[in-house]
Amino acid sequence: MATGKKVTSAKVATKASKALSDGRSSSRTKSIAGSALSQREKGASKSK
Repeated sequence: MATGKKVTSAKVATKASKALSDGRSSSRTKSIAGSALSQREKGASKSK
């Protein structure tokens, strides 16, 4: 079994967060954004 771990980058996480908070985003977009954020490492620092 592979031990590789997928981790979402800070840049993608920021875009995903914006998509979730945007009322115009489709349910499919929000689903994908949520999936991306769930792959973000816990305690990852925010990029500036």
